[in-house]
Amino acid sequence: MKKIGILFGMENTFPPAVVEKINAMGVDGVTAEFVQVGGVRMDEPKKYDVIIDRISQDIPFYRAYLKNAALHGTIVVNNPFWWSADDKFFNYALAHKLSVAIPPTVILPHNKHPEGTTDKSMRNLIFPLNWQEVFDYVGFPAFLKPYSGGGWKHVYHVHSPEEFFQHYNQTGDLCMTLQHGVVFEEYYRCYVVGQEKVHIMKYDPRLPHHERYVKGNPPPSSAALKERIEKDALTLCRVLGYDLNTVEFAVEGGVPYAIDFLNPAPDAEITSVGQENFDWIVKAVAEMAVKMAGSGENPARELRWAEFLNGMPVKKTRKAEPGWVAERKRGKAAK
Repeated sequence: MKKIGILFGMENTFPPAVVEKINAMGVDGVTAEFVQVGGVRMDEPKKYDVIIDRISQDIPFYRAYLKNAALHGTIVVNNPFWWSADDKFFNYALAHKLSVAIPPTVILPHNKHPEGTTDKSMRNLIFPLNWQEVFDYVGFPAFLKPYSGGGWKHVYHVHSPEEFFQHYNQTGDLCMTLQHGVVFEEYYRCYVVGQEKVHIMKYDPRLPHHERYVKGNPPPSSAALKERIEKDALTLCRVLGYDLNTVEFAVEGGVPYAIDFLNPAPDAEITSVGQENFDWIVKAVAEMAVKMAGSGENPARELRWAEFLNGMPVKKTRKAEPGWVAERKRGKAAK
C-alpha cells in the first residue's frame, strides 16, 4: 500500500481537500491521510511514500523529521534539504544568470548586529556603506524586504533615501534586500506543480490580502506574455528543484519581472485564492502526489551521501577543472 501524508499547520481547507481528492481518485493501492508524528527515532522506518509539507518552514522539529523521512526513502514536497539552504537573494542572482527578468537587487548588512556578535565580528564589513552607490544601482521606488521569508512580512515600499532609512532602522538584525520597485501595469501569481503545470492567476498585491486574487481571473494581455510567464515560471522551479511553488511576475512595458519565487508552501486556502484557483491546485497537487507515490523514486538521488549509502567508498572529492582546461583536453583528444 502506497501512503501519502500531508503535514500542515493552521490551514483549514487545502489539506483536507487534497486528502479527500486523492482518496476519491480510487487509485489501487494508494491512500492519503494527515501525517502523525511523535518522538522520531534516528532509525525510524518509512511510513509514507510521499509527504506534502505545508508547515516545516515555521517548525524546526518538523524540518528535522522530514529530512530523516527523506533519508529513509520518503519523497518530500518540497525537498527539505534545499529549502533549508535556499534564500531569495541567491534565487534572484541565479535567475538573472538564466536570463529571467529580475529588477536590480542588493543584499544589505544587518542594521543591528545579530545576537551574540559585536563590532569585532564585522571587521570585514565596509563602514560606512556607500549608500549612494546602492541607491544609484537600485533606483526608487524600491522594496525593502527580507532576503528570506514570506507572507509579505517586513516588506516596505520606499520612495526616497529618507524613507528607506526610516524603515531600515526598524529592521533590527534581519538581513534585508533592496529591490527596484517595478511600476507594473499587470501582475500575476502562478502556481507551479510538479515542474510541469502552470496556473496563471491575475493578482493585485496593492489590495487587502483576501481581495488580491482578481475575480474572473483575466488572462495576460497577450499570447506572447502568457508564453513568457509560463516559460520563466517553469525554468525557475526546475532549476531550483521545487515541485510546488508560486512565482510572481510584475509586468512593466510588456516585460514580466520575476518578483518572488521562493514560496514552497504557497497559500492555497479557498478563502483567499477563490474557488476556481482552489479547485485547480487541489487537483494538480493530488495528481502529482499519486504519480510520485507510484514512481519508486529515491529522494536521496541528488545528495552527496547517497552513493556512500549504496556501498561506494568514501574518498576525497576531486576538484573540478576550470572550463578552459577541460576544453583544451577535449581539443587535444580530437586531433
